[in-house]
Amino acid sequence: MTAPLTAGVIFRRERDLVGHFRRAGALTPETAQSSQGLGVHERLVWHRLVNRGVLRSTGPGAFYLDEAAWEALRRTRRWRALVIGLLILVVAIYVAARSRNP
Repeated sequence: MTAPLTAGVIFRRERDLVGHFRRAGALTPETAQSSQGLGVHERLVWHRLVNRGVLRSTGPGAFYLDEAAWEALRRTRRWRALVIGLLILVVAIYVAARSRNP
């Protein structure tokens, strides 16, 4: 039960971090800012987004939000959640059918 809770916390922090970039206008290489300039820390969520190409570096310490990469990551996550949900539903239906007809 802790894995979904942990994932939810991480996803929330990612959205918060993306919000910092949007509010600061750090959306292009020309408007890139440092983590200090944004008032955020470079922790787990920061590194996750850098590794996924959502936060892009333009030089030493300057980053901007790649909106297209962020939206692609969100679409992928929604798709995965849908597939997992459908698989759980299929398994539940199968188990229910098997329990009625031994």
